[in-house]
Amino acid sequence: MKTFQFTVVVERDEDGRFLAVCPALPGCYTEGETEAETRELIEDAVRLHVEDRRSRGEPNSQELGVYTVGIAV
Repeated sequence: MKTFQFTVVVERDEDGRFLAVCPALPGCYTEGETEAETRELIEDAVRLHVEDRRSRGEPNSQELGVYTVGIAV
């Protein structure tokens, strides 16, 4: 079994729901009512996304790096 590492971004929307996206996997996102629920859901989504791509012989995206940008407006 191979282990993959992906960055996940979790945000809270104006309605108080949590949104999670995995930028390296196009279309891999979810939402939930709590942060804990959203983290569980995105882990499932990432796993299913990777399993699906592997079953079809498609390569997974590889992250080159992650950084934070500070912008003064």
